[in-house]
Amino acid sequence: MISRSRFRLPALTLTTIIFISVVTILAKRHLTSSIFPPMTVHANSVAILSTTKPTIERADAGLDSIIPAQPALEKIATGFTWTEGPAWIQPGYLLFADIPSNSIRKWDPASGTSIFIQPSGYKGSAPYGGPEPGSNGMTLDNSGRLTIAGHARRNVWRLEQVDPLAQVTILADSYQGKMLNSPNDLVYKSDGSLYFTDPPYGFRTQSDDDPDKQLKINGVYRILGASTQTPGTSPDRDKLQLLVEDLPRPNGIAFSPDEKYLYVNNSEPKKFWMRYTVKPDGTLKDGKLFFDATSDCRPGSPDGMRLDEKGNLYSAGPGGVWIFSPKGKHLGTIDMPEKVGNVAWGGPDMKTLYIVASSSVYRITLKIPGDKKHNR
Repeated sequence: MISRSRFRLPALTLTTIIFISVVTILAKRHLTSSIFPPMTVHANSVAILSTTKPTIERADAGLDSIIPAQPALEKIATGFTWTEGPAWIQPGYLLFADIPSNSIRKWDPASGTSIFIQPSGYKGSAPYGGPEPGSNGMTLDNSGRLTIAGHARRNVWRLEQVDPLAQVTILADSYQGKMLNSPNDLVYKSDGSLYFTDPPYGFRTQSDDDPDKQLKINGVYRILGASTQTPGTSPDRDKLQLLVEDLPRPNGIAFSPDEKYLYVNNSEPKKFWMRYTVKPDGTLKDGKLFFDATSDCRPGSPDGMRLDEKGNLYSAGPGGVWIFSPKGKHLGTIDMPEKVGNVAWGGPDMKTLYIVASSSVYRITLKIPGDKKHNR
């Protein structure tokens, strides 16, 4: 039998041990919070990678009706190269493109990120040889079918169901007998017509001098009645209409909630947003400069964009996500730690803005719901 007296500690020593234990626990807590990013786990969801309070540039008091007093920027996925084309799919997951890996990814709050389609753009057997072989922007039509800007695939295509194995329908691939450049972003009008931009970023050199470029212009197009095209049929090339041909690098595209205006931005060499009046027949007139950010030299350019139900515009831009009033007033910017490619509304109340930015995907909850008509 071991004598208990060998392990009997003086009262002072025991008090000292308790004190040291408490100090050690507090030190470990401080060390952990200093080295590792905060992790938040919600019920029925995967861990949020980090939550931070973003820097908000407030240019106008009108921003107070949009951004909460204590906003939280959550990083929900990372490890990519150049994320683009987010689309929220009911009942509740996000699709987005990682263009350099030639894939469309799926982020589900219950299971995290997985590959949805690969390859999503270029399908040749030889290495692509350019920086962006994948697909780009995505949206849904009135029937919930996923429509994709093919980018390096040089067409616009539709999945007849939101299923990677679903039937594919090509909606557009050429204009007046010449192949499209690299369709970039797209939006449906409520009449089923599809509008899209066609800059050269999907080419191997991403330039107007690329040997594969057949069209002299970088246009904005409309596919009349795109949603009525019979599944699996070839595109009706006579229905593809050129609407805008004087922008050097048309990129993001979005309708106002009432469809009176179409917004198109330009990425380079100048950084600006245009607003066009939509005529009753769906064509455009009266293109006017909405905002010019050319003087802002921070990383990033005008790119993907969405509107809320009040008509405020949210767009990728220099330094983060730029927010404008319907009259073109710059209300403010959500500063982002990475260069932003695009945004999309999501969540059960459509108040969550998903932001795809270079290597990661973020989200922030705002006060005004997104425009549901054009955020499918």
